[in-house]
Amino acid sequence: MSSVLQPAPAVRTTGREAPLLEVAGLRVAIDTPRGTIRPVDGVTLSIDAGETFALLGESGCGKSMTALALARLLPDAARVEHGEVKLGGTDLLHLPEVAMRRVRGGRIGMIFQEPGTSLNPVMTVGEQIAEVLRQHGRDDGSRAALSLLEAVGIPDPARRLNDYPFQFSGGMKQRVMIAMALAGQPELLIADEPTTALDVTIQAQVLDLLAGIQAERGMGMLLITHDLGVVARMAHRVGVMYAGEVVETAPRDAFFAVPLHPYSRKLFAALPSAAHRGGMLDAPLGSVPPLDRAFLGCRFAERCPAAFDRCDDEAPGWHRVGRQSVRCHLYEGVAVPRPFERLAAGLSAAAAPRESARIVLEVRDLVVHFPVRKGLLRRAVGQVRAVDGVGFRLAAGRTLALVGESGCGKTTVGKAILQLVSPTSGSVELDGVEMVGQSGENLKALRRAVQMVFQDPFSSLNPRMRVGEIIEEGMASLGVETDPAARRRAADLLLERIGLTPAMRWRYPHEFSGGQRQRIAIARALAVSPRLIVCDEPTSALDVSVQAQLLNLMRELQRERGLAYLFITHNLAVVDYLADDVAVMYLGRVVEQGPAERILRRPAHPYTRALLDAVPEIEAHGRPTAGPGEPARGVAVELPSPLAPPAGCHFHPRCAHASDICRLTYPQETELGGGHVVRCHWPQGR
Repeated sequence: MSSVLQPAPAVRTTGREAPLLEVAGLRVAIDTPRGTIRPVDGVTLSIDAGETFALLGESGCGKSMTALALARLLPDAARVEHGEVKLGGTDLLHLPEVAMRRVRGGRIGMIFQEPGTSLNPVMTVGEQIAEVLRQHGRDDGSRAALSLLEAVGIPDPARRLNDYPFQFSGGMKQRVMIAMALAGQPELLIADEPTTALDVTIQAQVLDLLAGIQAERGMGMLLITHDLGVVARMAHRVGVMYAGEVVETAPRDAFFAVPLHPYSRKLFAALPSAAHRGGMLDAPLGSVPPLDRAFLGCRFAERCPAAFDRCDDEAPGWHRVGRQSVRCHLYEGVAVPRPFERLAAGLSAAAAPRESARIVLEVRDLVVHFPVRKGLLRRAVGQVRAVDGVGFRLAAGRTLALVGESGCGKTTVGKAILQLVSPTSGSVELDGVEMVGQSGENLKALRRAVQMVFQDPFSSLNPRMRVGEIIEEGMASLGVETDPAARRRAADLLLERIGLTPAMRWRYPHEFSGGQRQRIAIARALAVSPRLIVCDEPTSALDVSVQAQLLNLMRELQRERGLAYLFITHNLAVVDYLADDVAVMYLGRVVEQGPAERILRRPAHPYTRALLDAVPEIEAHGRPTAGPGEPARGVAVELPSPLAPPAGCHFHPRCAHASDICRLTYPQETELGGGHVVRCHWPQGR
């Protein structure tokens, strides 16, 4: 392994080749009217060829700014104040811009976190990939572009080359970004949250793809992520970043066996799991401190449960503990770290989920088909079967998780429940009242009872409205509260309830972090006193600690108000912690549903089992279950199109257990007892 971050002691042996990337004392400064902000403050690291270095930490820690500085892609207001960045011996910070353009996309590939804003909306994806290929001297544009789309698992790649970014799902767009990053055959790949928008099976395939290409080309990788499972799956070495500084570095196995820094331990404690079902997650309180102030002591001291007086007054130095290095006063003179054990949260009587016989939502045979139109007269030539006969029931005080891959129809189900898209057929009853076909005042009254929290809070909050106005808007438009003073008091109470302050009502959405914006979105939904909240991937873009804070809030609100949640997600760890019941969707249909404990411990459908197998996990004692270069378990990545789903069981082309009957006939429901239902000719584990 290459050396850990300086000034930690070096471990490189004499005569060994120099690392591919060397970063020394990197400091980035941003001048603002309030003073100078240093989002990156003295970062030193090295990465060998063929090695993955994972940079882990919360939003606002400086991870992405570090990556931008390495590629010299800093915004105009930012500058590299100090430091050195060498790639294969070449000093990148002193290269002229013309030479640096050949390095970007060529020697350095980059995968950005948000593909929707990184892809050109007026160019086809084929044109965008071909542009990168031409820029770096590969003139076989169309063939290479097709090969790259195939490599990242885009179904029907020859046709999709001519599609525009808006025609792809979020996960598909991220795969296009990965194809573009690999087009220049880079020596170093900087992957900034490359799997945040991907479901578990696609994530597993993408991670396998990156690991395979890395092994084949000897490519170094800087992996920026907040997902400890991805770190466990991909990293050779780990660096933990907090408030602009790296606070711990370690080989992967040592880090997962015994994390040292109190912040690292808090990240592990915040992970949702079945062991914490019914209890509260041990999330670090507060958030990353603002970086426009001078730090005298440890930057984590305000949130650290082990802090003492010295931590406030003196910045800690580096200490070597075994194969790990940590920046913390607690380890001065320590050679063997104390073991780390996550607290087991038992299910107390007070924490037990509410059982209710009152059905809040009943969906029967819900169908949503979208016509595909072509030609001058825009005639319908086919139907996209987004939702194709879905049914389930949800009781008050309970959480139903709707899981499945991107494109399976989960979000469309949520929107159809609120009548944001018109169902083709079927029934949606809210407290026994039919919602399908309602309009005007009748629909408005029903929407008081059901609200939706969308995946991206930034795009779902009006950027021109202050937070107080956003929360009050629903109360005014739905007639919940006509008195402006009463609305203001109610909004202030909601802000306090979600962990903000009434003074924040005057701020705009862009002045909040991603986790705070999602809390505001929840407050907006709660403002009209709903009985049901449809949560569409509310934690997918959040880091571990903010996710834990949000899940704690949702659980508290459910206990206080008896709320029912329809929780749409691909994060099965969150499902294991939060959900009472699970429905698994595939190509517009529910293929298995029942109590969460039965679905997650004894899955009967091969697709459910494949989803669970694809999750990168950390074993109970802290060690990862797989490592770099080891293939993930799961199904093939080729997804059938909902425009022309396979005959018989839709899953049979990807199923190892498929037989002739699976190819000919769609399976009927099979009752397995205890409310567990599966649609499979050969259910497993019976």
